[in-house]
Amino acid sequence: MVAETYQGGFAAGHPVLMSFGLLLLYPVIRIVYNLYFHPLSRVPGPSRWACSRLPFIRSLLRGTIIHDFERMHRKYGPVLRVAPNEVTFASKDAWPDIHQPRPGHQPFLKDPLWWKAQPDHPDSIINAISPDVHAKIRKTLAPGFTPRALKAQEPFIQKYVNLLVERIAERTEAAPGKGVELDICPWMNFAAFDIFGDLGFGESFTCLESSEYHPWIALLFNSVKAASFVAAARFYPLVEFILMKCIPPSLKKMQADHYQHIADRVDRRLNLEMSRPDLMSHVNQQRSGEKGLSADEISATFMVLTTAGSETTATTLCGAFNELIAHPEKLSRLTKEVRSAFQTREQITLEAVKNLPYLNAVIHESLRLCPAIPWVLSRLVPPGGDTVCGTWLPGGTPVSIQAYTLNRDPGYFHKPTSFAPERWLPDASTDSNSPYYHDDRQAIQPFSMGPRNCMGQHLAWAEMRLILSKLLFTFDMEAVKGKEVRWEDLRTFVLVEKQPIIVRITPRVM
Repeated sequence: MVAETYQGGFAAGHPVLMSFGLLLLYPVIRIVYNLYFHPLSRVPGPSRWACSRLPFIRSLLRGTIIHDFERMHRKYGPVLRVAPNEVTFASKDAWPDIHQPRPGHQPFLKDPLWWKAQPDHPDSIINAISPDVHAKIRKTLAPGFTPRALKAQEPFIQKYVNLLVERIAERTEAAPGKGVELDICPWMNFAAFDIFGDLGFGESFTCLESSEYHPWIALLFNSVKAASFVAAARFYPLVEFILMKCIPPSLKKMQADHYQHIADRVDRRLNLEMSRPDLMSHVNQQRSGEKGLSADEISATFMVLTTAGSETTATTLCGAFNELIAHPEKLSRLTKEVRSAFQTREQITLEAVKNLPYLNAVIHESLRLCPAIPWVLSRLVPPGGDTVCGTWLPGGTPVSIQAYTLNRDPGYFHKPTSFAPERWLPDASTDSNSPYYHDDRQAIQPFSMGPRNCMGQHLAWAEMRLILSKLLFTFDMEAVKGKEVRWEDLRTFVLVEKQPIIVRITPRVM
């Protein structure tokens, strides 16, 4: 009787025990599958990253992901498996394979895990997954980003670059003859955001006027790290669901207010009955047509453009100044070029600075060594699979390009970690005696390529040329001993987490 009862109880509990055993066994089975039977099992990479997504997430949340990727690429080569189902590339051939249309190939669409729009928000030019939706938005915006449009927009840009110079001059006056120690990073952000604010909405963020961050921009910077946590949660839908449920109402309201601030700026600009050659004028002209954008689409697009069009430019400028003060001979050469070309600050125009060879070389080298977007977020291999850099990958595989690693690859650049603007001078590519003659300058694509390349690159170049030229024309600059910053030590949470770059600035003695 006892035996029968025991056997019956065991039989009744047997399915539960089996289920519990399988639950414990599942991770082991999954790891074995990922390592030995997964379609990506032959792609080189560390086993720890190949068997689980957790090392990727840990690296992402620590802000060390681009440095971890670089270390692994150096060990395993240009094709690297960084998760059970994800591959990253450090090869210049990956640019056209992933980002350019190829005859007979389907496009690699943006990965929704990183790019999908927020709930109740329409698609923007950056997060639109559909090529047709993206093309519609881009076609509407494009007239405002042409070289011809830039020429008409120059007075707006000059206004804020001049104000930047004035604000820094005010600070140097407080310490005549000695110079002032200044963190250059906030000032680059002030200028870039004010310029885009005026060009985008007809009103700046008044950062330069007040010499402090606008609350909208301050909140933006504070949310960048949080965005990495949200992205990490998306790898596990249940975790994402719980996380979204745990967000307090006050934080949700803050997020809604952040978006509404831009929507209000858009609304005010669209209702301005005036003609001004800014980025919004062409958008406004097409609103009445069938292919025009709705007010919500415009708000969503200008929300992301404000960041993409400002923070990236400011980051590159910070990188440029950081490298220049660390290499006084390069700084001296650029300063001499600028001051030899102009007698007054008013002579420094977009047309006048665009052909200064060493200035352009410094910017190119800063884009290479200090990329504002060091990690190009993933695209998805199209259904049916495709090849990237000769490696066949199954459909749905996330693939990305490691710009930071690629830009520092000794296979493409002589002395790749050295700040050498000379590699971008015209004679470097034609003089076989130049140490940089064999540099593969097409390996870097700071503005991406293909139908989704950066529309704002002409504007970015204009801002960088003017700001560098006018500041170096007006001030002498040098590093502050003991306060140097190594760009290689900075963390990345999609965007670069900049640290204070302290520069001693002294008014130029005329």
